[in-house]
Amino acid sequence: MTRPGPQKSRSLHGLLRSPLVDLFQLLLLFLAVAGLFAMGSRDLSYHWQWYQIPRYLYIHDEAGISAGPLLQGLLITLQISAFSLIAALLIGLVTAVFRLSASPLAGLLARFYIEVIRNTPLLIQIFFIYFVLAPLLGLDRLPAAILSLSLFEGAYIAEIFRSGILSVAREQHEAAYSLGLSRYATLRHVILPQAVRTVLPPLTSQAISLVKDSALVSTIAIYDLTMQAQSIIAETFLTFEVWLTVAALYLIVTITLSCLAGALEHRLKLP
Repeated sequence: MTRPGPQKSRSLHGLLRSPLVDLFQLLLLFLAVAGLFAMGSRDLSYHWQWYQIPRYLYIHDEAGISAGPLLQGLLITLQISAFSLIAALLIGLVTAVFRLSASPLAGLLARFYIEVIRNTPLLIQIFFIYFVLAPLLGLDRLPAAILSLSLFEGAYIAEIFRSGILSVAREQHEAAYSLGLSRYATLRHVILPQAVRTVLPPLTSQAISLVKDSALVSTIAIYDLTMQAQSIIAETFLTFEVWLTVAALYLIVTITLSCLAGALEHRLKLP
């Protein structure tokens, strides 16, 4: 029995990794889910009204085309997610450095923050920050939501950064110190650039989780994508149509993030 040659194996592997195959699998999954919903709605005697959804995505009037309620909510979701991700990256990096610090107090504070945040529900943290801390700090709904998400995701990102820093060989630290670099310069110019390649995949997953977790800010009356969907459903009773549209919008955002992170990861791996 003959085995396929290396060139044939590489061709087969390239075919299996082709984006067209992924797109075909996604299409099959979509058709399967659509079939299940169609069967379920037939049993429930549900009447689909997809023709009403476009007017909630965009508005066409004399002034031109503008964003509808769902797209307006999506923009709010993207704004909250973007600001929260930037703040969470900074919080996570500082917390990781504190955990690896030789100072017992810094390590204790970092460990306390991580354990408290990771072992309490995000919804409770949002309520605590909005109803307790926000009045004391003079924060409105939007800053309170960003602060809640930043602190929550920052605790997970801190552990990602810490594992990435620890993955860099100890010899790299010693070589940098032997060249006269300070601890800060070593971390910035030697350790972090190497750690980024390791932490990029888990950071991508955390960014996607952040986008999905942002749906909880609707509980404090922020008109993000989820809150806009709830308002539309309360007025029109288009339950399945609206939630499926919202799910599709979230899916587009998260797949885009995955593709961008994959392209960046590929570029970082190039020699």
